[in-house]
Amino acid sequence: MRRARLLAVAATVLCGALGVISSTQTWLTVMLSDGAQQALEVPGASAVPVLAPLSLAVLALGAALSIAGLALRYVFGALAVVIGGVLAWQTARVVFEHPVSAVAAVVTESTGIAGESSVAKLVASIDATAWPAVTLVVWAVLIAAGVFVLVTAHGWSRTGRRYRTDEVANPVARAASSTGGGEGPRPHDAAGSRAIDDWDDLSRGEDPTA
Repeated sequence: MRRARLLAVAATVLCGALGVISSTQTWLTVMLSDGAQQALEVPGASAVPVLAPLSLAVLALGAALSIAGLALRYVFGALAVVIGGVLAWQTARVVFEHPVSAVAAVVTESTGIAGESSVAKLVASIDATAWPAVTLVVWAVLIAAGVFVLVTAHGWSRTGRRYRTDEVANPVARAASSTGGGEGPRPHDAAGSRAIDDWDDLSRGEDPTA
């Protein structure tokens, strides 16, 4: 089950990192019908506006999952499934439909013409690169990782404290319990107390050997 935790955390963090990288890459290229031959490049962050922030959220989710308790594991696993589903749906639209809405921001920035219907009249063709398809696979992996967390979270090892405070706070009681008795301090504890008494006698000017 330790491997299960490691696998789930690694998969979640990797998906988040790939999502962030993908948001900076070209997803679509647009040719306009205004006679210009230069293609406009549309990055993933423009094609899917929630891509970058949700990918960062997935990264944070993976980091938190590594130290989460039992209840939070189920919460984080469910969040991974939900976020993966949202991103997969929006990415799939770009992969299969090449919608004008995905390129509208870049076309408006280039031409100054706003409005989806007006932009649609300017667009001659929209072509996709490999990045949307690759990212869609990433979200499928994220959903699978979330389901994996929900299935295996109950068996993960607990993230306990390095030291138990009750054992550190009462070493005498721990020593007594280890010897099977609670009748009092061990001999070296009595000797230590006697030595302290001898020092007290000396400080008062008395001879402790008398």
